[in-house]
Amino acid sequence: MPLTEDVLGTNADGSKNEDYCMYCYKDGKFLQDCTMEEMIEHCAQFVGAVNEGLEKPITKEEYIGMMKTYFPQLKRWRKTLIVSNDEAMNAKAAIKREESDKQIVL
Repeated sequence: MPLTEDVLGTNADGSKNEDYCMYCYKDGKFLQDCTMEEMIEHCAQFVGAVNEGLEKPITKEEYIGMMKTYFPQLKRWRKTLIVSNDEAMNAKAAIKREESDKQIVL
């Protein structure tokens, strides 16, 4: 999910936290005590809502691959994650398709 102003989490002092969304982080604390893999599994069920904002829908598998690529970059889970070749290829294909949809042909 893009971290736009309307979905930013909050710090303990009530200020916006630019690292985490409101569904993960509130009042300076994580809302769920879970592993990254558990969070990916939880978020995967919302692929339908994600697709509402996309021109071309992605599959649940593509969404999982994208999360496995993105989530390790978050401060909460910065570490090495093993991603299968199929998951990486699904994510790359979805990202490439999304980028090509944004290009304007003159």
